[in-house]
Amino acid sequence: MAKILIIDDEKALRQAIAQILQDEGYEILEAADGEQGLKLLASDRPDLVFLDLKMPKTQGMTVLKQLDQKLFEFPVIVMTAYGTSRTAIEAMQLGAYDYLTKPFDLDELVSLTQRALAHHQVDIDQVGQSDLQSVGHPEELLGRSPAMQSIFKLIGRVAPGNTTVLITGESGTGKELVASTLHAASPRSKGSLVKVNCAALPEHLLEAELFGHEKGAFTGANHLRIGRFEQANGGTIFLDEVGELSPVIQGKLLRVLQDHSFERLGSNQTRMVDVRIIAATNRNLEQMVRSNQFREDLYYRFNVVRIELPPLRGRPEDLDQLTQHFLSILALRRGLKQLAMTKAAMTKLRSSPFPGNVRELQNTLERAAVLSGGRTILPEHLIFSQETQSKEQDTETREQGNKGIQKL
Repeated sequence: MAKILIIDDEKALRQAIAQILQDEGYEILEAADGEQGLKLLASDRPDLVFLDLKMPKTQGMTVLKQLDQKLFEFPVIVMTAYGTSRTAIEAMQLGAYDYLTKPFDLDELVSLTQRALAHHQVDIDQVGQSDLQSVGHPEELLGRSPAMQSIFKLIGRVAPGNTTVLITGESGTGKELVASTLHAASPRSKGSLVKVNCAALPEHLLEAELFGHEKGAFTGANHLRIGRFEQANGGTIFLDEVGELSPVIQGKLLRVLQDHSFERLGSNQTRMVDVRIIAATNRNLEQMVRSNQFREDLYYRFNVVRIELPPLRGRPEDLDQLTQHFLSILALRRGLKQLAMTKAAMTKLRSSPFPGNVRELQNTLERAAVLSGGRTILPEHLIFSQETQSKEQDTETREQGNKGIQKL
């Protein structure tokens, strides 16, 4: 039988809540103020607490602050007649499980009680549980699947040299992480790793970003700017989304790949750089070459060694390890002893195709950790990108339908 503590200075309300919950089969403890409530919390170890925020002597917020990490040993539902955003936000930040505004619906009270107790008493699946003892670097390539093991071996062979590398794969598969790993494992690791998103800037700005410019080279060029290739001298430059490069930039990059030389904008002085080039794309460059969207000579310059990353759905055996890793990182960042998932939540996680790959998995778990309040993650806390898009499309369809009805 679950034990519930009600801390509220309003005797009539406290007794009404107690009667309702006793009728549901729960054992009830009562406290008329925060000070008495804290004593009962120390001596009787309830499974759930209802806490009024506005009380004489020790206020509800003070009780929450004193409980601190104990809030993860039992859920606390705060109650107040002052339903302001400030009090709600502060209570949730302090670790409250949920929030009720007086007067509240009795059915809602019972339902929330059942949900909070079920969440607190849930069985934890060890596969979906964080392990702070085994937390590696947050930005670390992981995977026990044969596909990922082959990639690790290829990185080991390629890293020591200066060979240009092309990393391909869908968005979210970890192309930037592979580039960072290559650089860190290379003799150039003491030099800079300079990253450039080629899709983020228009052509004229990207050219200046890559190669730099002299003062007065164009309107707004008020000072000399060192480009990314010069910044990466002695190190590595990572060119992400090279499938988005314009024909002009493709031509200028070809020269850098051939002889490591270039000119800043507004200058005719040729400059040499010692830099390793790693490129990445989620597009099919071979098809782009066939359709004359990408230079064939540049494609072959990029494609000296190719590392092709599999989608997450193509390596399902890695999902558990990745989940544990991300949960451990999230727990560490949020100052929690651990962060876990139920078996049902883990089953739901495994059923997702994850079109956004590892990045989507990480975002999904981070969202779930927030929605669960740092407690055990339940299936309802897992919201996938495709579900969000589907809901948005359904909403848009309904709105269009309503507009159509109004016109009729």
